[in-house]
Amino acid sequence: MGTSVTWILNGLARIGAGLLALVAGVGARTLFALQATWRIAAPPFYPRVFFGQVAEFFYFSLPVVGLTALFTGMVLALQSYTGFERFSAEAAVPQVVALSIARELGPVLAGLMVSGRMGAAMAAELGAMRVTEQIDALSTLRVDPMRYLVAPRILAATLSLPLLVLAADVIGILGGYLVAVGQLGFDGPLFVSNVMRFLTGGDLGSGLIKAAVFGYLIAVMGCYHGFTASAGAEGVGRATTSAVVSSAIAILASNFLLTALLFGIV
Repeated sequence: MGTSVTWILNGLARIGAGLLALVAGVGARTLFALQATWRIAAPPFYPRVFFGQVAEFFYFSLPVVGLTALFTGMVLALQSYTGFERFSAEAAVPQVVALSIARELGPVLAGLMVSGRMGAAMAAELGAMRVTEQIDALSTLRVDPMRYLVAPRILAATLSLPLLVLAADVIGILGGYLVAVGQLGFDGPLFVSNVMRFLTGGDLGSGLIKAAVFGYLIAVMGCYHGFTASAGAEGVGRATTSAVVSSAIAILASNFLLTALLFGIV
């Protein structure tokens, strides 16, 4: 009996320790995000760092996001046609492709791809600077590391990801068009007409709002894990992995909340 009680108490202690660690982690990330966001609005501003990050987030991420969106649109057209064929509703394929990509698949897939590319890159870069004491050197030179390293990255990610998602929406719908017209026998002008008729500014706007939030979260997670890295190269590797995982979880969780809020479900 005593052994069973001990096991139960030990289990509850582990669960409690895990919950406390989770709350502490969320609190630390939230405080880091607030500190970084505050520095975005306060001078000085570093345009060279900012525009360099915009190029990384938008220009250099466009090929991988574009390919992802293209093949997603193509697969979505095939799957929609296969499903709707059972109910003689094949004419709804253009609308489903456009709405699915604009509202959900465009921002979510772009966010996940960018988190794997830029979230990891930011964590590795800042983590290397932390373990080699370059961040401490900036503080010694009276340069605020949060303002110089973190704030421009967060601002660039927040502004760049909506542009990237807008391009992904166009490419994804183009992929659906190519499959629908070239393989499924749809009329090209009719496909475009259905897309233009059913896709509203609200659909595009909701996806762009999601993209801005996702960009913010990606930058916060990447910078946080890089900024708090330790223990040499092994610590940088852990920070890189943690940044990608944290960004992906944050994107998926916030996507649910934003969908509920933007479409009046709650």
